[in-house]
Amino acid sequence: MMMGGGSFKLFICVLLVPYFACFASGFTPADMYLIDCGSPTNTTVGDRVFMADNLASQLLSTPENILANNTSANSATSSGDSALYQTARIFTATTKYTFSISQRGRHWIRLYFYPFVYRNYNLSLANFSVSTPNYVLLGNFNPAGLSFKEFSVNVTSSTLEITMTPFKNSFAYLNALEVVSVPDILITDDAASVNPPGSFQGLMRQALETVHRVNMGGPTVSFENDTLWRTWIPDQSYLVQVNLADNVSNIASVKYPAGGATIDIAPPSVYGTAAKMRSENDPTSNFNVTWEFTVDPGFQYLVRFHFCDIVSKSPNQLYFNVYINSWNVVPNLDLSTRTLGILATAYYMDFVMASADSSKLRVSIGPSPVNNAYPNAILNGLEIMKMNNSAGSLSKVASVPSSSRPGSKKNVGVIAGVSIGASVAVVMAVILFFLHRRRKMERLRQSKTWIPLSINGGTSHTMGSKYSNGTTVSAGSNLSYRCPFAAVQEATNNFDESWVIGIGGFGKVYKGVLNDGTKVAVKRGNPRSQQGLAEFRTEIEMLSQFRHRHLVSLIGYCDEKNEMILIYEYMENGTLKGHLYGLGLASLSWKERLEICIGAARGLHYLHTGYAKAVIHRDVKSANILLDENLMAKVADFGLSKTGPEIDQTHVSTAVKGSFGYLDPEYFRRQQLTEKSDVYSFGVVLFEVLCARPVIDPSLPREMVNLAEWAMKWQKKGQLEQIIDANLAGKIRPDSLRKFGETAEKCLADFGVDRPSVGDVLWNLEYALQLQEAVLHNDPDENSTNVIGDLSPLVNDYNHVDVVSDAQFEMSSADDLSGVSMSRVFSQLVKSEGR
Repeated sequence: MMMGGGSFKLFICVLLVPYFACFASGFTPADMYLIDCGSPTNTTVGDRVFMADNLASQLLSTPENILANNTSANSATSSGDSALYQTARIFTATTKYTFSISQRGRHWIRLYFYPFVYRNYNLSLANFSVSTPNYVLLGNFNPAGLSFKEFSVNVTSSTLEITMTPFKNSFAYLNALEVVSVPDILITDDAASVNPPGSFQGLMRQALETVHRVNMGGPTVSFENDTLWRTWIPDQSYLVQVNLADNVSNIASVKYPAGGATIDIAPPSVYGTAAKMRSENDPTSNFNVTWEFTVDPGFQYLVRFHFCDIVSKSPNQLYFNVYINSWNVVPNLDLSTRTLGILATAYYMDFVMASADSSKLRVSIGPSPVNNAYPNAILNGLEIMKMNNSAGSLSKVASVPSSSRPGSKKNVGVIAGVSIGASVAVVMAVILFFLHRRRKMERLRQSKTWIPLSINGGTSHTMGSKYSNGTTVSAGSNLSYRCPFAAVQEATNNFDESWVIGIGGFGKVYKGVLNDGTKVAVKRGNPRSQQGLAEFRTEIEMLSQFRHRHLVSLIGYCDEKNEMILIYEYMENGTLKGHLYGLGLASLSWKERLEICIGAARGLHYLHTGYAKAVIHRDVKSANILLDENLMAKVADFGLSKTGPEIDQTHVSTAVKGSFGYLDPEYFRRQQLTEKSDVYSFGVVLFEVLCARPVIDPSLPREMVNLAEWAMKWQKKGQLEQIIDANLAGKIRPDSLRKFGETAEKCLADFGVDRPSVGDVLWNLEYALQLQEAVLHNDPDENSTNVIGDLSPLVNDYNHVDVVSDAQFEMSSADDLSGVSMSRVFSQLVKSEGR
């Protein structure tokens, strides 16, 4: 059958060296067979070489089939692969191709068909099936015109058989054939499911047929421009209303993130073009852009969305909804939160659509009202792949049909036996599935229904409520409450979308009002979020221990009905980030900004020093600093927080988590977390406060993209005033700005040991505020690092002084400071800490 699998494979690899060129920047396939069926010579298509049929005949079980060539036309198509349609192999009996597989996993199976007349064979009358040992790829197939079929199957053995089976009194044919390895990352095992919403696992066991592959907003992307030799077609013919969409292009800006989408997922020519809402000059636009695709009813479909924000000027500007049919599968999508704030970053999402009951599948994008965003929505590319049914078929014909060759009755018996066996297997699989699902749900209920407040072994008390099951609170710690889901629904008007006040990595945040009139912020976990139960538990465990005026207070939580909901005190003035840029909130004065930074530093200092072991926040950023009605700052979002190192250790070894642009480079390099990692992030916040711009802005010139690097250059030149927020120009005293800049610079030291503690940072900020108010009479040049060094121990210990009266502390601190009039500063510090 083969001329020695190894030598034949080696021959193909040598013959097809040019083929690897197209994979130079992407994937190099371990297995690769390209066959021009019926051709007496090799055929070059682009930089690939399809082998002559006589070379491939050694892969066939019955190589005596008929070789045909098309003498009636010069070309079947105007594309670069037209030569492949000029010849064909005609199969008059069931025939197998057997390919040796060196690397198990997904493989492309690509079949080319073009009917023409050859002698007594009119290929348009052919009727046949194509199958592998586990799947029916095509059943009762009659290619009436030019047809290209692409499948991907998971090969789990050392060989792959592809069987051509003619129907009775008919024949089969094939113009060209590809069997090529697929990158492991292309199709993972899981995806989000639609109707009902949840998760789907088991994609690796599925055979997939590419039904549609579309480049939104751009031209055809030919196989020569795709590392995996795919063709992407324009979206115009699928648009339901063409006049609602505009095309945009910025291919040069496309970036591929480490660990995310790659050039093999989709090429830059797909991510660099997009269809968007035609909503310019109309801020009241409220419509969806919709595409409609033809599909076979009765099958599940894998729908892959490709996104790349090439339209925004800065992060957190574009919010939109994504729909499959009538299902809102991605509400309020903000791509910048998915790509760490870096615009024009390739990103994709997979969804499994339940068995279609219609021959039409619609995909839509539309505006979201979150954060009063300008109405807009984009889509860069889309792939729709059919999944095999329970009988292992991608065709409505569930089994391989009988052939006209002798012994077909025996085949029918075998097929019938296989069908019966498959039916029994399906029934057993369904039973096992429901048993497994029942056990999984029981485990899930046990793991989700937990009360972290009984850590001290205290019993629970029921707080007054009009709901029968009440709200429980641990006697050991009365700082957190478990709220019934019905109460949360009522407080948020049943999670009214118009009440959404923000969206983060965990999920949406709603404004709410409890039945006693208390305003709250309700954070509802998104089941498709990358954050989950671990972050939910951490948030509750951390906040149930803390009570500090500069840390946001947890009012309650809810874990009923598989929900993960956190309820916080409502912060009237939103986030610090919202007042700096992006959301159009009122600008802050320099004094207000300093006071906010001081408040945030107090909260962090409490985390680092308020307990026997430090607590490291790990996600310090302006979006996690909230402001109440008096603009008092409170640090929020403790889902990533980590308990600090033991007394005899210097760091905690842990996976890197945080927000891009704020991450401590030393933590990123060494995966060793310390309190100084928070200090670095806070230093970035300080420059953010001063300059009022995003920490990462890819739309700016290269040297300005990273705020920390850009600001440090100006700070080291002593010209920080050149880059401050225009609203602050001429309003900051030079000494105050100098001290503030020095503080931020020290926070951003390359090595943690060279950075100050948060207590030192707090002192510097208090000092910068006093310089701004001009209450110090000393020469500012004399009040710098030396004085700070003398005062640091006092600052570091102030959280333990809450048992001393304010008057006592003012007197002792005034004496210790040798006449420096800072007693008011320290009395304020004490008052802010003691509870």
